[in-house]
Amino acid sequence: MAQLRIALAQTDPAVGDLAANADKLLKWTRRAADRGAHLVVFTEMFLTGYPVEDLVLRRSFVDASIATLEAAARRLADEGLGELPVVVGYVDRANLEPRVGLPKGTPLDAAALLHRGRIVTRTAKHHLPNYGVFDEYRYFVRGDRLPVFRLHGVDVAIAICEDLWQEGGPVSVAAEAGAGLLVVPNASPYEREKNDVRLELVARRAREAGCPVVYVNQVGGQDELVFDGDSLVVDAQGRLLARAGQFVEDLLVVDLELPAASADARPGRFTVDAKDGTMITVERLELSADPVAPYAPEPPRIADRLDDLAEVYAALVLGVRDYVAKNGFSSVILGLSGGIDSALTATIASDALGPDRVHVVLMPSRYSSDHSLTDAHELVRRQGVHARVAPIAEIVNAVEKEIDLHGLAEENLQARIRGAVLLMGLSNEHGHLVLTTGNKSELATGYSTMYGDAAGGFAPIKDLFKTMVWDLSRWRNAQAGRENEFLHGFAEPPIPEHSIIKEPSAELRPDQRDTDSLPPYEILDRLLIDYVERDMGRDELIAAGHDAELVARVIRMVDRAEYKRRQYPPGPKITPKNFGRDRRLPITNRWRETAP
Repeated sequence: MAQLRIALAQTDPAVGDLAANADKLLKWTRRAADRGAHLVVFTEMFLTGYPVEDLVLRRSFVDASIATLEAAARRLADEGLGELPVVVGYVDRANLEPRVGLPKGTPLDAAALLHRGRIVTRTAKHHLPNYGVFDEYRYFVRGDRLPVFRLHGVDVAIAICEDLWQEGGPVSVAAEAGAGLLVVPNASPYEREKNDVRLELVARRAREAGCPVVYVNQVGGQDELVFDGDSLVVDAQGRLLARAGQFVEDLLVVDLELPAASADARPGRFTVDAKDGTMITVERLELSADPVAPYAPEPPRIADRLDDLAEVYAALVLGVRDYVAKNGFSSVILGLSGGIDSALTATIASDALGPDRVHVVLMPSRYSSDHSLTDAHELVRRQGVHARVAPIAEIVNAVEKEIDLHGLAEENLQARIRGAVLLMGLSNEHGHLVLTTGNKSELATGYSTMYGDAAGGFAPIKDLFKTMVWDLSRWRNAQAGRENEFLHGFAEPPIPEHSIIKEPSAELRPDQRDTDSLPPYEILDRLLIDYVERDMGRDELIAAGHDAELVARVIRMVDRAEYKRRQYPPGPKITPKNFGRDRRLPITNRWRETAP
């Protein structure tokens, strides 16, 4: 057996900021060297950030990615870090002849091994995901090489992210090649309960490969995706050895006892059946044949797991924080009504940015209840956010003097004055990012106003059903007094209890209640989960126990609101299917599950 100390660089790159990502590569490699690592592994497409979407179709971008990789290799050596091998993700190109059906420039989702100032070998993702939020056949061509490099007497293979999720391919070939360790850079986005699936998957692949697996995952927010980190290491039997924290940058260092490479396995190339209908070329190379001198291993670290609601909350906080920071905003603004949706949104913003960077506007109308203003003022007192009051009654009256509006048009006028006029006006004046406060139940059923409460730049609770909004608000209040990466440390519960327990209402007409237009949320949300997230049709929904009349009614509401959802801002994905990259339905669409 031979020893290796592996450093897993669980990091938060910025898409398109190649220079900053390269600086971070140097910084984290130095940290790994200071910990005595023999190999450091970064995440998938770390140098470019992930996902870069149509940027990969630009020659200039791919050229910059390759040039940054080459410069990083030289810089590591110049900074005295050249002896520490580095595996890092980037974008490369296959240089295939152009033809219909291939993405322009034939880009590769690639990883490289850097050592002693040069790029020792390159590889590319073999399995390209084309489901959910992924459509990588649009962007990349498939890799067909598996590097196996000898490091201190251990043969180490490299695969990339989706190569673990599909049968056959690099995992099968790593077993055939007799690899002693498989390292896997990843950019696997968060959704609820996914970490348990990942651990089971990585454990199964380790048993198939016959060697330990080092799984290094990206962390951070990128538009609607949130990456949760949760990097891990398992042994050849699939037993968990080490695990990084969730939703935080983390350098996880682990000492491994690994099988020594066979003396018969010499540098060279050979082709192996990948057991997925393709062939993969194995490239063997040698960095160092001699094992390291025996040393005392560090105790392995397994970070504590967050519970379900803590995971969701951390994802929302990180998603907001990174969206604000990476897009150059210094502050946010939102309308604070006294209701639960705006209360939770304000709390997430305060935890993400600090209350001093959060601005709220109380915009009472002639239909606003006294308790709404009281609850909003109480939240401001508890959290210390910046607040101003801007009554809208006179503005509404002025508009109504010029145009005659009734019913829904009159209600929506109030929402549009609040969103498009006041909040967007203050955003333009002061540079705040406007946060919308709609939840997934409302978005699903069209219970929102275009250019009103839907006006804004980011939607923190867009992927939370209403029942989850209440659950998460109660959970956050129970954390009062705690302070960490995701909790500001408010001395008392940050959300007034009355905002949680009162009956929800848009307060756009006298005595209005959400239940005037919608079924109770505990019933509605269960139906929406089955229709929106599980894609059940009418008959399946009824067979699942939902009321037939309600099924028909809710389906009509959801289907007719597609045009609204297309114009809604992005927000953090936390469910298996969000309104965004996950769910793509035509706006102009005459198909109906039920008769109109």
